[in-house]
Amino acid sequence: MKNGKLRYRRTGNRNLILGSIIATFIAATPYFFYLYESVPDQKTWETFLFTYNSRFYGGIDIVAWTLAGKLIPLFLLFIWFFTCRHWWYHVLIVPIAMYIFQILTVINDDIQYIDSNQIFYLIPIMIFIIPSIYLLRARIFNQLNTVDKSLQDLEDEFKISPKGIKDKMKDYF
Repeated sequence: MKNGKLRYRRTGNRNLILGSIIATFIAATPYFFYLYESVPDQKTWETFLFTYNSRFYGGIDIVAWTLAGKLIPLFLLFIWFFTCRHWWYHVLIVPIAMYIFQILTVINDDIQYIDSNQIFYLIPIMIFIIPSIYLLRARIFNQLNTVDKSLQDLEDEFKISPKGIKDKMKDYF
């Protein structure tokens, strides 16, 4: 019995530490967003790691501002995806894919229009995600109509058991 309590205490402490780290990162996202202000206002930025030449944008600061506007919501969506226990959390893959595509579009300097025609690239993802979410919803409501369970009981039944981020990543890759 003592060993079981010790294991629970270690797991509880680990979850508390991980939750505190995630909450700190979420609270710090406004500061992460404004990191773009530390990027120089010029067309070429040379560092000891890389040299970046902005051909399409007016300056590197505009590229950094645009990327910050895409990376912060993507970061928050990833946190939501990996911590969500609801049955519908796979639908978050659609906006995640959209933001990843937008980031790739921003990085590609030869693109003329940012945020255009991306729906065509998201269609294959949406073709898989939307029907699977709808079928899961239909299954829930079918059980709701045939069984004396509340919607909350059914949602709890379809919730994914708590896993760490590492275990969730193993499920997908």
